[in-house]
Formats: sequence, C-alpha cells, structure tokens
Amino acid sequence: MFNISYKKFAAGLMLLGLFTSCKEDFLERPPLDRITDIEYYKTTDQVLMATAPLYSGVWFGYNDKAAVGIGDGRGGTFFSPSYEMEHVRLASSSTQESVNGAWQSFFNIIGQSNAVINNVQKYAAPTVPDNIKLHAMGEARFFRGLAYSYLVQTFGPVPLIEDNTKILTDTSVSRNTVESIWEFIIRDIRYASKVLPATPVQKSRLTKYSAQGMLSRMFLTRAGVGSNGTRRQADLDSAAYYAKSVMDANAFKLLPVYEDLFLTKNNGNEETVAALQWVYNGGNTYWGAQNTQQAYMAFSSSITGFGDGWGGDHGATMDMLKTYETGDKRRKATYMFPGDTYSYITEEVNDPNKPGAKMKRPLQVTTDNNGTAEFKTRANIKKYVVGRPEDNDGKVVQMGTEIQTYLMRYAEVLLIYAEAILGNNASTSNAGALNAFNAVRVRGGVPAKTSITWEDIYKERRVELAMEGQSWYDIARLHYYNPTLALQKLSQQDRGTYRIIPNAKVNATSWTIESVTPQFYSVDEASFFVPYPAAELSRAPNLRKTPVPYQFK
Repeated sequence: MFNISYKKFAAGLMLLGLFTSCKEDFLERPPLDRITDIEYYKTTDQVLMATAPLYSGVWFGYNDKAAVGIGDGRGGTFFSPSYEMEHVRLASSSTQESVNGAWQSFFNIIGQSNAVINNVQKYAAPTVPDNIKLHAMGEARFFRGLAYSYLVQTFGPVPLIEDNTKILTDTSVSRNTVESIWEFIIRDIRYASKVLPATPVQKSRLTKYSAQGMLSRMFLTRAGVGSNGTRRQADLDSAAYYAKSVMDANAFKLLPVYEDLFLTKNNGNEETVAALQWVYNGGNTYWGAQNTQQAYMAFSSSITGFGDGWGGDHGATMDMLKTYETGDKRRKATYMFPGDTYSYITEEVNDPNKPGAKMKRPLQVTTDNNGTAEFKTRANIKKYVVGRPEDNDGKVVQMGTEIQTYLMRYAEVLLIYAEAILGNNASTSNAGALNAFNAVRVRGGVPAKTSITWEDIYKERRVELAMEGQSWYDIARLHYYNPTLALQKLSQQDRGTYRIIPNAKVNATSWTIESVTPQFYSVDEASFFVPYPAAELSRAPNLRKTPVPYQFK
C-alpha cells in the first residue's frame, strides 16, 4: 500500500454549473490554480501522489452506501427492509442519498482524473521521467473510463467531460449517446493498457494487466450495446483477447482459499486486478479515506468493538440463497448462517458464568432472540466485515477499516474469458473456456462442469461476486442485448422473508431454508435505470435533452 496525503489531495474537482458538491470537508482541496503549482509535479513522488486519491477518497460517495444499494440491492443479492430499501424494491428515487452520492462520486472521479491529465501535461517538471508522466495519465484515464462505465450502466446517457475548465463557463453541455460513452470508455482504458507498466511501480498500483483485465469487462459489456439481440462478435473476440492476455501473463492468481480474500492482512493479494485502498483512521483528518462498509453491514457492535454494526436486519435475498449449490464455500465467506463460526473474528458476549460480565470468544452466529428461537430470519452480511481492532492489528475504528474494495478480481477475468468464448452460442465445451470457468468453481468447492451455458456463467458470477457491487451491472450488461430476459430475471427474484434453521447451534453443516413471505418486484423499460438526482436536473436542465453523439478529437 502506498502513502497518501489525503488532506493535501482531497477528493475530486466539483464541476460548477452541472454537478452538485459533496460534503464540504470532502471537497476541501486546493483550488484548480493552486493544485497546478510546481510543487505537486516537480518529482516522481509528487506526480504519483497526484493520482493517489483516485484509489480512494473520490470513490467514497459510491462505496459508502451506493455500491451495496445499487450494485447489490438492485441486483438482487442484498436485502433489507430499512437500508437502501428503495433500491431493493427496484424503486430508486431521484432524491435518495445514495443516488446523489453515486452521481457525485463518479463525476468527482472524472473531475480529478481530468485535472491530473491536464496538470501532468502542462506542469510536470522536465526532470520527471516520461514513463512516470505516462503512468499518471494512464491511471487517470483508467479511472475516468471506469467511472463512466458505472455512470452509463446506472443512469443511462450522461455528459462526457474531458476538460474541467470548459464546463465552468459552457452551459450547452448535454448528455451523450450510450454508444459514444462506451467508445470513450474503451479508448480511455485501452490507453491505460498501453502506457501502464507490466509490474506495479508501488504495491497496489495499476499495471497494464489491470487495464487489460478491465478492458475485457468493457468489451464484453459493449458487445451488447445496440446489438438487437445478438452480441457483436468483434467485441466478444476483444474481450476474449484481453482476458487471455492477462491469463497468459500470469500476472494474477486465484487465492487458494476464497474466504481469505476478505481479510485485511491480505490487501493487495495476488488475485487483485484493481482495488480501492483505504486508511482505517483516515476519517480523523479527512472523512472519506476509510472503508465504512463494516459499520453498515456488521450485524452487531459486538463484532466491531464500537457503536456501529448497524446491519442486524441486512442479509441475502431468498433468491440469492437458492442460487448457492450444496457445499459452496463462498456462501460462508459472503453471508452468515446460524451455526457458522469465524475463528478470525472476535465477538463480545455475556459471560454465562459471571452475571453482568462480558467475555470474548471467536464469533459464533446464533439463532434469533439470543438463541431462544430455532431459526434466524437473515443471512447476515459477512463480506467486508472484518471484525474488531484486535482481529486486525488494531486497525479498526468506528466507521473505519482498511479492507480494500475490489474493483476487479482475477476470478472475474476467468469468467469473462469463458463468457466471451461462449459468445452467442447456446453452450460450449471449449477446453480453454471450461478450464477458466472450472478454476473458479473448484476453488469455491463445487464440482467442475463438462459443458457450460450462459445461465451457468450468470449464476457463477452471482455467487462469486455477490456483495461486491457487481450484480446490478451483470443485469445491465444483459439488458443491452436481451432486455426481455433482464426484466424477467429481476421480476422473478424472491426478495421476501425466510427462516434459516441450522442442524447444530455451533459448526452447523447443513440448514433448512423456509420461505415465509415471498416478495417479488418488477421494473419496466421506463424505470430500468436509476433516475438522475433531482438536484442535478434542477441545476442542469440540459440533462433532459436528447443525447447527442460525442465529437471525438
């Protein structure tokens, strides 16, 4: 992990006249005319430091709530009757905090990226090596392209902004077409793949293979844009090409134990293609430098050690629980069942031998009502819940951990390769596609397959990437070329209540899951995308205009 001076390089650039600001302290940063001072671009370290916020703070508005609400709530892998419930019910609101937070965050990323590109080109000292200048611009274009991929799949057409200074005075800026946005995304990340090094200049920095892995995702998605039912073979071929390039380079590997991916001690592990980096106590000086996911997702303060742990009524959907195959190890690493134990997470409970006293022990997930009921009504969230300070070398505070947020793992690259090879076929037994697909499955503890379909890959992605903010974007990818099936998938997801009954109170090995009140929600073409934030529409009426093609230079 690299050192980041969050106070000096706080957040992204607010795009005046079009985008709203974030919290005041989140945007507390030097004005544009000061951030270009030669002190920021005089040495290699200073140029690299200029891109450091792109790995953390500018993503906070999305990572804090929207990644779960939009990425998993809308996608059907997360359920709660109280938290981000509008997304869970597929009724996202234009006034919703997380909708505004996601929009602001993505455009902050874009603004910061644009500032880096502009400033490196104009102000980097001649003594800064060319490869470092290119590295900074590669990182900036990678993150700008990635931010636009989230924007277009969440909100639909949005404005493409390359120059922050023009937006300050240009009131004619309007939305661009979806096709233009995807071309912009591909160009940005392809540029990054050409200028970034094969090995990271610092631990957890991007490499050319990070960019190639992300390119494989982008080509796989773009293959369906405007395709009228059949994905474009040229884009599928490109997705397979870039995924195979990453595989052949041996730049990344699957971590042998899936559960180990979500331990803070394994930040920057060999499966990490790209990830956000956090500082557990960053909120002491700069709110937004820390990962807050545990605060919202942990089911109790007994396993965080502080007054947070507000996720008691959060969990998996019934639909998600039905997706897991018997013996799949990924379930326990993602959702907690009653009878599960976690040796690496400490909990504080009442001491049965000392009335009024507390004791600590390895986490044992109990049934409801302090163990008096024989069932639990939630499969509580485990992923990104890392435990108390004593479980993490002291690096946990209230609303703050250092667990990295995956933007992409090598497992996804393997699944992308399999899907790109499958392409528009009903099934495939291609050896390369099967090897990639089965490597992910076998690591998860389920048997290999001898032939795979799109449905097989779709389900595998759901269980592999659940609670990593990807499930909605898998639906959005499908919606581009088969909107009928995408809407059908959403309408058939049971997001109702259930009971989980373990066969043992501790170290259970099997469970009975009973549906209590099935609940299904539907969405149509008119409401498929998340609405633009109401505040943006009032400040930028051009967002209501018909999207136009972008004029590429």
